Amino acid sequence: MDIIWQELSGGLVDGEKAARVAFRLVAAMLLGAVVGAERESAGQFAGLRTHILVALGAALLVVIPSVEQQDTEDVGRVIQGIATGIGFIGAGAVLKLRDREEIRGLTTAAAVWVTAAAGVASGLGFVGVAAIAVALTWVTLKVGRSAGKRHDGEAPAAVSAPDASGRSPR
Repeated sequence: MDIIWQELSGGLVDGEKAARVAFRLVAAMLLGAVVGAERESAGQFAGLRTHILVALGAALLVVIPSVEQQDTEDVGRVIQGIATGIGFIGAGAVLKLRDREEIRGLTTAAAVWVTAAAGVASGLGFVGVAAIAVALTWVTLKVGRSAGKRHDGEAPAAVSAPDASGRSPR
């Protein structure tokens, strides 16, 4: 029975370690929810659940090595892997509309990337830094959306893609 408990607790039999891990993971989820709720309110397809899962996953990958005080070089490689993987997820959020020469999803891709970074920061115990970054992200998304509106009240549709000569058609 001891073996089962040890496996289930994953080495977190120390109450303080378990509390640290739980706090960091919950903090990452909450911070991801802030960005995700904003994206969802903007009608973007990567919304609340996506951002929560990205932040939680990133935090999970770094929290154990951090709490166990493993070599920072190893944690650095994990962070590099997260940044690369999130780049692929972000690339999936970017859509080029051929018929209109427009690119959509860049802001959502950037928001997913920042959410992953906030998850990493939370997982490493820098919850305050992550909270500041998420607050700045939220402000950027809200103010950016307001500032991006045209005089007629419509938001710009998308960024224009360059044509074959490399010039923007607009």
